[in-house]
Amino acid sequence: MAQAKIHHAKMTEAAKSKFSRSMSMADRSGQLLESLDQLEIRVEALREAATSMEQERECLLDLIKSIKNSEEMRSICDGEREELSLTANRLLGRTLTVEISVETIRNSTQEDALHKATSLIDEIASKLLDDMDGARKRLMALHAACVTEAPPVPIDTKFQTIVITCALEDQKKIKRRLETLIRNVDNAEKNIKIMDHQKVDDVNSANGK
Repeated sequence: MAQAKIHHAKMTEAAKSKFSRSMSMADRSGQLLESLDQLEIRVEALREAATSMEQERECLLDLIKSIKNSEEMRSICDGEREELSLTANRLLGRTLTVEISVETIRNSTQEDALHKATSLIDEIASKLLDDMDGARKRLMALHAACVTEAPPVPIDTKFQTIVITCALEDQKKIKRRLETLIRNVDNAEKNIKIMDHQKVDDVNSANGK
């Protein structure tokens, strides 16, 4: 009888000890999960910050190039223009030393869609100088496929289908690249008009008009 009581007491203690260990493991598991949740928030914040920096780099490069090719730069004297060009080139070089890369996780379908979208944009970009007006219209149609609001230009539905298949981050990058190309075309057209106007003025001056 006494041995039975002792055996029962040992079984009870063993059960309590096992239950205590299980609770402790559950607590540790919960703490680890909570830590990982917090780290996931920081990882996503890091990616967002890096993406913002990547966009800022692109914006700075675009602005510096725009100033270098601006009408105001042409309207100043040669000495000042040379000094400002040197400053712009220095800023351009320093900006290019900053390298930021945010890799996007894609499946095979998204990889294929990105390749198709990039190839289409590259094809248009390579023909910009041959037909600037036609290239701009095609770029606008591709850009219209990337926006949610109703665009004022025709949409390239084939490109829209491709873009929708891309990863979300790639969709944003494709849209930004198209916007940059369109801005570059607009600036180039503006510069061509300025140069043509200057040629007319030079001809008129030479003819005494």
